[in-house]
Amino acid sequence: MARTVIEEVLVPVTLVVGTEELLLDRAVTVVIAAVRAADSEADVRDLLPASIQPGMLAELTSPSLFGERKAIVIRDAHDLSADLIAELGRYLADPAETVALVIVHAGGAKPKAKALLDAARSAGAREVECAKVTRPSDRLAFVRKEFRGAGRAITEEAERLLVDSVGTDLREIAAACSQLASDTTGVVDGNAIRRYYTGRAEVTSFAVADRAVEGRTAEALEHLRWALSVGVAPVLVTSALAQGVRNLAKLGSAPRGLRPADLARELGMPPWKVDRVRQQLRGWTGEGLALAVHAVADADAAIKGGGDDPAYALEKAVITVAQARGPR
Repeated sequence: MARTVIEEVLVPVTLVVGTEELLLDRAVTVVIAAVRAADSEADVRDLLPASIQPGMLAELTSPSLFGERKAIVIRDAHDLSADLIAELGRYLADPAETVALVIVHAGGAKPKAKALLDAARSAGAREVECAKVTRPSDRLAFVRKEFRGAGRAITEEAERLLVDSVGTDLREIAAACSQLASDTTGVVDGNAIRRYYTGRAEVTSFAVADRAVEGRTAEALEHLRWALSVGVAPVLVTSALAQGVRNLAKLGSAPRGLRPADLARELGMPPWKVDRVRQQLRGWTGEGLALAVHAVADADAAIKGGGDDPAYALEKAVITVAQARGPR
């Protein structure tokens, strides 16, 4: 007899590995939902390393007097101390059947981090991969899967236009898919995306800027031409380019060794934005950033009255910014 989804998920240990926050959260949510479906009175604990004291795991995983199920989620398990990893390893050698333990781990080959991964895998943990989605083809596949999950169909052109309009952040893409699936009917095609996002000039402008600072010249120009064709004001594009280059410079000059949360506060960006800018910063030099700053300033001056062809000024700026980055 085939196992139900709940039976597949409701196992003693689930290992969630990766750094894509949306996928990590979804994997955890699935387990918690399965536990609560099996026992509405289940005890659910969601823990960070800083909140776990020695001996606490043994207490949390001990059988309940009333026999209810438990779900214990340990976030950022790669940051656990060696003592807590050892304690967790002892539990993994004989996990309780009524406890659904979820270990959320960034992965990595460092000895301490790898020891916990090996222990969980040796215990037969159900493993969920949540690798960072970085390739354009993977983002398109994600969009396709989101619509399929909503019982909807989307054309290849619409997939591409949606990602171009929203950008690279998976949470934003997921939210856009959900909104479109709710607000439209029939097969979602390119015209539906254009109608829906024509008024979202800011989003479209940042799609141009993202591709430019990533050194994707052809893609940046394609997005720029589409943005101008749907009425995005040129000044919004230069503003987005300026912010993109400025973010690179801020992160490049930030103090080294700061923890992610402290770095986010230092730069005035949310953590997910810091991660994105860190990826975009690869290949950039101080000289390249200086060239990009001047290119954006020249385009801004041309658009605001110093030139006769805003589209040409923008194309020139986009090309210069993209090429100012080192080889991909």
